[in-house]
Amino acid sequence: MGRPRAFDEDEAVHAAVDLFAERAYDGVSVDDLVNHLGVHRNSLYKTFGSKRGLYLIALRRHLADAVGPLVDELATASDTETALRLVAAADLRLLLLAMIERAPADEEVASEVTAALATLDGAIAGALGVPADLAAALTAAALGILLRGNPGDATTALTRHLAQLP
Repeated sequence: MGRPRAFDEDEAVHAAVDLFAERAYDGVSVDDLVNHLGVHRNSLYKTFGSKRGLYLIALRRHLADAVGPLVDELATASDTETALRLVAAADLRLLLLAMIERAPADEEVASEVTAALATLDGAIAGALGVPADLAAALTAAALGILLRGNPGDATTALTRHLAQLP
C-alpha cells in the first residue's frame, strides 16, 4: 500500500493554472511545477502522468472556471458593448496562451480551445440575437482587445464603429 497523498490535488491544479497562465506551457519546466506546486516530482508524475497531463487538467479547469461563468454573464448582455466588455474583462490568459502556443501543435488542446470558443460564440449569439458568424467575429474582436491590454478604449472605439455599420 502506497503512502497517502501529501498534497491537495485541487490546490495543485489551481496553482498550475496560474503558473501556465503566467508563463505558458513551454515557459514552465517540471522543476518549476514541483517548486511552485509544492509537490514531489514522483507525486506529480503519479497523479498527473506528465507535464502535459497536468497542463490538460489545468486548461480544462481554467475553461470551466473562466468560460463557464463568462457564458452565464453574457446571457445578461443586452448590447454589443456590454458583451465585448465582459469578454475583455475576463481572465482568459490561459485560453489565449493555449490558442497561440499549444493548439497548433496539440490536437487535444486544439479541441478544448475550439469547444471553448464555440461556447463563447454561442453565448454572444444568443445574448445579442446575432448570426453565428457575427458572434464569432465579436468573440475574436473581444479576445483581440484583451490581448492588446486596453479593454476600455478599444471596446468603446469598436462599439462606436460597429454602430456606424449599415
